[in-house]
Amino acid sequence: MLEALGLGADVEAVYRGMLADASGGVAELGARLGMPEARVREGLDRLVDLDLLRPSRDSPGALRAVSPELGLELLLRRQEEELARQQRDLARSKAAAAQVVSEYAGLRPNTETDGAERLVGMDAIQSRLEKLAHGLVRECLAILPGGALSEASLEASRPLDQRALSRGIEMRSVYQDSTRNDPTTLAYARWLTEQGAQVRTSPLLPPRLLVFDRTVAVVPIDPQNSRLGALCTSAPGIVASLVSLFEQTWESAVPLGADRPRPSDTRPTTAELELLKLLASGMTDETAAKRLGVSLRTVRRQMAALMERLHATSRFEAGLKAAQQGWL
Repeated sequence: MLEALGLGADVEAVYRGMLADASGGVAELGARLGMPEARVREGLDRLVDLDLLRPSRDSPGALRAVSPELGLELLLRRQEEELARQQRDLARSKAAAAQVVSEYAGLRPNTETDGAERLVGMDAIQSRLEKLAHGLVRECLAILPGGALSEASLEASRPLDQRALSRGIEMRSVYQDSTRNDPTTLAYARWLTEQGAQVRTSPLLPPRLLVFDRTVAVVPIDPQNSRLGALCTSAPGIVASLVSLFEQTWESAVPLGADRPRPSDTRPTTAELELLKLLASGMTDETAAKRLGVSLRTVRRQMAALMERLHATSRFEAGLKAAQQGWL
């Protein structure tokens, strides 16, 4: 139940056991829980690290369990701080990657220069992806924003993905949360997991990214204008920055088969929080919908639900109340 907060099943069991009865030693606790002493000790150590167990003032040398109200609040706050740190790191990596890509936007089409090539046209891009997929040795990393993907795009990717997975290539892909609402894209993502790939989703993603064996990366030159083509680069510094961007995105994403945890009935979901941030930054509903990979109707429905939850009669009032509650 508390795995979303960083507590595994054994740790949660030990915590519950300590809340019920903190008397006795490790052996007694293990006997009550039906758990080996080694696992009990590991659970106790983890709970101390999380500040859910503290020294007892009544029994020197013993431990007492922190109340769930205080303890779980501490865990939530720690998660929020870690998420904020990841978002700051992600923003820095996105800015660095965007600057690097812009420097190569002027390359002559389909001509390699200093380890970078500007690919123009779907045929040129598809041909290069086929060649890179054929030469894969170890892994392929992918960020796929925009929500629903076209059936043509998925069908073009299927043989490449299937061939790579059949050769034991590790594949990790991050889709946008809105993908879960599109049957075709969701079915493809599930097919990938059945074939052995790992798939996660996130409400807000950086631009599309493919990395092959951590040595070659393919990114759009301009995410807002796909006609400008893609940049294929093997420059070590650029690829390393893009791999770092992927890893930060991956860490904050949720496995495809898991639901995003909601801290409480009143706090916003991760997707709702991202929507609030986008609108608070001055984005229009249309732009926010595009960034989140959802329809304009979905954005307006989510915003109406947030206003109702905040008991706000206007978006301005909703923004104020969201900030007062620490959501922004």
